Amino acid sequence: MRPGSPAAANEDPRHAPPAHGLDALMEAVGDIAFRIAPSGLIRHASKRGQRLLDAVGELHGTALPALAIEVDQPALRNAIVDATARAEPVLVEARLRTGDMRTGDMRVGDMRAGDKETWFELRVSLLDGGPELLAVGRDMSAQRATEQRLRHMATHDALTELPNRLLLSDRIRMVIANARRSGQGFSIATIGLDGFKKVNDGLGHPVGDAVLRMAAGRLRKTLRDSDTLARVGGDEFVAVLPGTYNEAQIKLVTGRLLAALQPPFEIDSHTVYLGASIGVSVYPEHAEDEVRLVALADSAMSRAKETGGARTLVHSSRESAPPQHDISLEAAMFQAVREGEFMLYYQPIVSSRTRRIEGFETLMRWKHPTLGMVPPVRFIPISETNGLINMLGAWALKAALVQIRQFEEVAKRDLYISVNISPRQFRNDRFLSVLDDALAFSGTPGDKLVLEITEGTLMVDPAHAESILGKMAERRARIAIDDFGTGYSSLAYLKRFPISVLKIDRAFIKDLPESSKDAAICNAVLDLAKHLDLSVVAEGVETEEQLSYVGSRGCDYVQGYLTGKPMSAHVAMAALKEDLYTELLPNELRAGHT
Repeated sequence: MRPGSPAAANEDPRHAPPAHGLDALMEAVGDIAFRIAPSGLIRHASKRGQRLLDAVGELHGTALPALAIEVDQPALRNAIVDATARAEPVLVEARLRTGDMRTGDMRVGDMRAGDKETWFELRVSLLDGGPELLAVGRDMSAQRATEQRLRHMATHDALTELPNRLLLSDRIRMVIANARRSGQGFSIATIGLDGFKKVNDGLGHPVGDAVLRMAAGRLRKTLRDSDTLARVGGDEFVAVLPGTYNEAQIKLVTGRLLAALQPPFEIDSHTVYLGASIGVSVYPEHAEDEVRLVALADSAMSRAKETGGARTLVHSSRESAPPQHDISLEAAMFQAVREGEFMLYYQPIVSSRTRRIEGFETLMRWKHPTLGMVPPVRFIPISETNGLINMLGAWALKAALVQIRQFEEVAKRDLYISVNISPRQFRNDRFLSVLDDALAFSGTPGDKLVLEITEGTLMVDPAHAESILGKMAERRARIAIDDFGTGYSSLAYLKRFPISVLKIDRAFIKDLPESSKDAAICNAVLDLAKHLDLSVVAEGVETEEQLSYVGSRGCDYVQGYLTGKPMSAHVAMAALKEDLYTELLPNELRAGHT
């Protein structure tokens, strides 16, 4: 509405009603205050409002919405209409344009935008008796600035000012949405500084922080404006690269990133040389969700570091090992403990000469209600990591010692039970107490128990191992070296430890008797055991030829699918009760068992 128009004439100051008594009170309310007509024209503005808006002269006759920036004008007009129609106060937020008082660049009738936009919360209400309205505004600029600062802090890394994980996640989801519409892939690159720990340890965290800030700046300059670079913690950065998805593009971009970090970092009087390792995942080739894409890129970066660093590796399903730590499976494991889903199976250990069952190896199994039987190779490493193996191991030891007494009652003869001890169990301070509790609870003598421990577990701390093994032997438990020959064999330590049994790993059995190398290894182990007065169990025996070979060379016991698969306790008891294994005996021996 322009001055001079018919409508404006009706609002001309010369035709305005006498000033309200509340005009004086308007100086005391809010940061700005206006008395306006239903059309939105200002009839009176407070002096504070004049000053805050940097207006020159009176605002009388100016449309209040015209003081707002263009995008906020409709909301302000609607608030005036609503307040008039409803006769109820209406709150509206709008950015009002302010000019420079020194140059007076905002004048009545000439609403040119100034250099500044200020947020105001305006309360528009109908005055008693009408038809005029009162608009009282509160300056929201400080609050808005605080909110903006808090939003920035919540979404950005404080050290480098780069996006953090929260904003990174949002950016990746946006890029995924765009990629689905366009059909064009993109990649995620995880960048880890090689050798950064030595900076913090040797020069201190202030120098380390300076290096990170410089590294962030170099990486940011290398990337395009359409790319996103985030710091996700420590010395790791993640770059989102829209449109970069083929081998040539990835090689070009990651080559530039690596090159950006090669020059030395000059911090105060220190010169720091660092490299970087990069892992890359590609959408949609490797994954279609942001969590999986970042995880695969991070895994590839870890492999790049492990294989020498200063290089880029793109995720490959062929080269990637199965996930060692599945979070969902871990949660299911704790549930499985509560629900009693873990069980023990028993594999017969038989005499190589008579084929009679002499004992059983205890094997843990997990029967999940929906996944079925979960293989130990999946859940044992996780239980080692989270410590659940201590609880499961203690339960397995106690249950196995109870079970061997039931097996002996059925068989009417002496048997023994063999239980695997994990590295974490063996290093646990309470292991001997757990062993004592299991022996006491079951009432089983210690000489009925064989504890299987791998070579690697013993070699981590030989002095500790010798002490613990000695105390285990004091309880009359026998010690078996599991998978003998695949770890860190040391004849000196073998002589030093109180070992009773060696178990030849199935890797040396499966190609017998054809493989001359495996035959030589087996012969050497059997000869060694004979001189050290140790029993030997050959694992993984699956053919008559394998059994005949190891038996003819003095191997005492065998274990494998030929003489018995792992079985539940009731199946094992049925086999013992009915003496089913006599069917496997040679004819000349079978008569002695009838």
